[in-house]
Amino acid sequence: MFLLGYDIGSSSVKASLVNAETGKCVSSAFFPKTEANIIAVNPGWAEQDPESWWENLKLATQAIMTESGVSAAEIKAIGISYQMHGLVCVDKSQRVLRPAIIWCDSRAVPYGQKAFETIGEERCLSHLLNSPGNFTASKLAWIKENEPAIYEQIYKIMLPGDYIAMKLSGEICTTVSGLSEGMFWDFKNNRVADFLMDYYGFDSSLIADIKPSFAEQGRVSAMTAKELGLKEGTPITYRAGDQPNNALSLNVFNPGEIASTAGTSGVVYGVNGEVNYDPQSRVNTFAHVNHTIDQTRLGVLLCINGTGILNSWVKRNIAPEGISYNEMNVLASKAPIGSAGISILPFGNGAERMLNNKEIGCSIRGLDFNAHGKHHIIRAAQEGIVFSFKYGIDIMEQMGIPVKMIHAGHANMFLSSIFRDTLAGVTGATIELYDTDGSVGAAKGAGIGAGIYKDNNEAFATLDKLDVIEPNVAKRQEYADAYAKWKYRLEKSMTGNIPAPALSSDK
Repeated sequence: MFLLGYDIGSSSVKASLVNAETGKCVSSAFFPKTEANIIAVNPGWAEQDPESWWENLKLATQAIMTESGVSAAEIKAIGISYQMHGLVCVDKSQRVLRPAIIWCDSRAVPYGQKAFETIGEERCLSHLLNSPGNFTASKLAWIKENEPAIYEQIYKIMLPGDYIAMKLSGEICTTVSGLSEGMFWDFKNNRVADFLMDYYGFDSSLIADIKPSFAEQGRVSAMTAKELGLKEGTPITYRAGDQPNNALSLNVFNPGEIASTAGTSGVVYGVNGEVNYDPQSRVNTFAHVNHTIDQTRLGVLLCINGTGILNSWVKRNIAPEGISYNEMNVLASKAPIGSAGISILPFGNGAERMLNNKEIGCSIRGLDFNAHGKHHIIRAAQEGIVFSFKYGIDIMEQMGIPVKMIHAGHANMFLSSIFRDTLAGVTGATIELYDTDGSVGAAKGAGIGAGIYKDNNEAFATLDKLDVIEPNVAKRQEYADAYAKWKYRLEKSMTGNIPAPALSSDK
């Protein structure tokens, strides 16, 4: 008995087969093998063709079925994880009307800000738990104003995971968790946010039918079964955005538990058991996978757009040609904590929610042509990413979510000892690393949704802990000083009149 999980990312699409009895992954594959293309027609725009997700999903499915030798009949359920906040528009024939506007596209910021001001900050925050911001609803408002001919043809709007489920089953549906990430859900009244729909002039018919995150959400159609080599009628029983799903993958379900990921973007995700929000809406609050009317489980999400994408940019443009990421980390280790005075602000991948939706760009501060080399810049990039995490974690702690233990997968930036040690050192949190990923988590989520597992603890009983990183107390002040300098440079770049911090090295 096997479970199939898909993870629809902006860099690639990954598929994994999990043995339901042992909980172990028997085969995984991802496509494309180089980072997927993001269409940027104008500055701040980011789009992808949904059909490219589907084509890569087909390749990944074929690869794992061939490698594993598992028969289609042995697959009992399918789960889907997907890049959050994207907008896919289809007509009545389920034809995609335009490229998907994905998560890091910032064109809709003015629309969300105007809605926030016009509707009222208190009403938006108390009902949506966020500003409408740059989320799916605001992206749809941009289409309505700028592409009216496209807008008039829209039958349903979908998130990327809804689109994949539609391609698998031919049915269109969504979830409360999904609607909440798009700013379509009213937490105070537990229904679609009619007041925001009315403000933007959206018809309620655009919203798909709502299904629970853990439940049958359709079955593989005959046409898709033939196309993918799956069995017709296989149920799709779980769906969630990549960050709630990452938390699920790490068995993070309850208040006070924290999950983190550091791929193209970086996230710290904490579960809150009470309805709460940041008054400045710098972090986001969505329905977690196990949120219900009777049990409040909200995911408080800190997202940094410029994380792994900065590290990959440094690899392509700064590091010696042909160097691997591991070799890059070895080179960076030759620089001291604080990178000998260099601070990198890693905000070159669109508007940052944490910075009140400002788009300040990436910058290098404190560079001395006579003192610094590539190793300083490589380390400063990783430190800058970590310090942006710390800046947001401080906001989460102000909301009453203590960050003392961080659960993460042994992947992406968490493979770097510099990244891990700096994060532990500057936050004071212990980091636990696990052998899991989004597609494996989606497969296990499908097992919960199909009733194969009685609960999350049974589903994740075999989760492997690979490493534990404790904060280095002896170096606490060095990390604190480096962060203080970075924070000063960030806030000065945003306001221009912040007094310089008093560092221990100044005494």
